[in-house]
Amino acid sequence: MAQDDSDWKKVAKEVPELRLLKALVTGLALVMGLGMIAIVALLWMRFGQAELPELPANIELPAGAGVDAVTFARDWIVVVTDAGEVLLYDRAGALKDRVQP
Repeated sequence: MAQDDSDWKKVAKEVPELRLLKALVTGLALVMGLGMIAIVALLWMRFGQAELPELPANIELPAGAGVDAVTFARDWIVVVTDAGEVLLYDRAGALKDRVQP
């Protein structure tokens, strides 16, 4: 009859590579757990920040317009209002263009 390998302790003594494999799997599980904790912590910190950056003081929005999005490009500041209008400002804060999509 064939040898019964259901007793893991006995088999682990006979095959020392199984102890190494067990240590590698345990280490991998710990590293993955720490990685998940790090990802959750980074997402928590990132989403805990302010939603929109502050508009420079020299930019004046049209009356009654609210800000939905702000983008700072190299030469332009793009503001999307709550009405869906896109306002293009230069770096000095002067309104250059208005686009209604």
